[in-house]
Amino acid sequence: MARIAGVDLPKNKRMDIALTYIYGIGRTSALKILDVTNVDWQINSDVLDADQVNAIRNEIEANWKVEGDLRREISSNIKRLMDIGCYRGLRHRKGLTVRGQKTKTNARTRKGPRRSVVGKRKKK
Repeated sequence: MARIAGVDLPKNKRMDIALTYIYGIGRTSALKILDVTNVDWQINSDVLDADQVNAIRNEIEANWKVEGDLRREISSNIKRLMDIGCYRGLRHRKGLTVRGQKTKTNARTRKGPRRSVVGKRKKK
């Protein structure tokens, strides 16, 4: 089992899919990484030899921001928005949607479970 960027790649998956288990790498990025390292994207992750794993690991470490570094950068960007008090920062601070979605009926993931309001009744 190959371990890249602190993540164990899943067994018996194609390499373009297996690399997406790393936070910050999607399908397009995975194909670009495999292109640069000359590793066939159709090969299974458990068939890789040590040279191929090292080539992929070196490419990701040199040119891609993944896992902890990426999470840290994203959280610092959100913290910066909240500190300067811009509209997006205020929405993050209140736990509401940030990108203009409607919140009257949807946005339950962001707002959390419904809280019942005392005295609010359905109109007849």
